[in-house]
Amino acid sequence: QVQLVESGGGLVQAGGSLRLSCVASGRTGYAMGWFRQAPGKEREFVAAIRRSDTTKYYADSVKGRFTISRDNAKTTVVLQMNSLKPEDTAVYHCAANVLNDYPSTRPSQYTYWGQGTQVTVSS
Repeated sequence: QVQLVESGGGLVQAGGSLRLSCVASGRTGYAMGWFRQAPGKEREFVAAIRRSDTTKYYADSVKGRFTISRDNAKTTVVLQMNSLKPEDTAVYHCAANVLNDYPSTRPSQYTYWGQGTQVTVSS
C-alpha cells in the first residue's frame, strides 16, 4: 500500500510560482508522476521521475517552466512551477507507479493516486 498526500496548491497571478509537494508513506521508492485535470477535461500528464532520479519527462506545455525532483529518501516528490499561466489552472495529482520503474506519461500505468491539490492562476 502507498499513501500519497499533495500540498502546496493555491491562487497565484500569472507569471508567479508555486511549489507542490507529494509525500509518500507505506511502501515508497517508485517512479512517480504528476498529472492535472481541469474542469471538463481529461486528466493530462505533467511530469514524471524515475526512482533513481536519473530520468525525468515533461509535457511539452510545461517544459522549461516546471521542474520535478525527489528527496534522497524517495518519500517526497516536488513539482516546482514557475512562470505560471492561466491554462495551468487545474487540480494536480501525484501518482506512484508500482508496476515498474518507468516514469510513464500514461495515467493507466499508475496504481496509487493522491487526492489532489488545486492550483488556480489568475490573469
